[in-house]
Amino acid sequence: MNAVAPTQAVYGRTADGDLAALVGDNAYLALPVEDGLRLWSGWRIDRPIAEWRRADFSGFGDAIADEAAFRVLVAEQVEHRREMIALDRRHRASDRWSPWGASQGGSVYAEGVVFHVTASHGGFNLDDAHNAAMPAALRIESGWYEEDCDWAMVALGFPELFTAYERRIAEKTLRDTYPERWEAVHGRPLAPGESFTKDRRLFEEAHAQDWIVISASMSGTTPGLVQCVAALGGKRDQRPYRGFLVPKTEYRAGPHGFVIDEARHGTWELPTAPDA
Repeated sequence: MNAVAPTQAVYGRTADGDLAALVGDNAYLALPVEDGLRLWSGWRIDRPIAEWRRADFSGFGDAIADEAAFRVLVAEQVEHRREMIALDRRHRASDRWSPWGASQGGSVYAEGVVFHVTASHGGFNLDDAHNAAMPAALRIESGWYEEDCDWAMVALGFPELFTAYERRIAEKTLRDTYPERWEAVHGRPLAPGESFTKDRRLFEEAHAQDWIVISASMSGTTPGLVQCVAALGGKRDQRPYRGFLVPKTEYRAGPHGFVIDEARHGTWELPTAPDA
């Protein structure tokens, strides 16, 4: 079994020849892709790094430019673990009822700041004093902050209770999910490219009258072309749909969808009637 201190990193090459690293029980893999590397993660792989396989990893993470960038990310995880040890969060049994069901226990970040886990979901609960101390732009009146996105408000409201890595992820989560809250906290508007949600809104406004691809597959009858089904404005609940043919070399879905150019992209007849 690998015996590595939780605040050290060990690097190596896997059986597949991929760059990898071990930090405590956490394993990281730099998987080659078209535009560089992609970070994958695993947990408690009970073999030396040289015997690891791609099948041991399931997490799909950040894009990485090169080995140097991979080492920066791994070093960040090492520091994250050092800070976690210093924060000394404790688990506490709990019988509280949360918005997601009965709590199965909580991690105490501070007295009055507890992360609760349930059978289906989880999130933070702040007591009245801590919730009142939250910046108004980040406060949820109930004091409950779910784990997918709302947790970022707690991390930014009480940064001293979180690691630098967690604060970085919280910043991105707030920008991407709640751009208005981020702007209120920081006192400036987010520029294009800084927020997924805001960029999505701008895209939808700019292309409300364009045909946006909602599904695509390689054409079986016309090699080199992608058969696309498109909806006006990309709204799946808005009929009729239309079929278009886009060169494979050109088609890229992108973060918000592919915009059809009616002047250049040919059409194809959808296999079923629009209202079927």
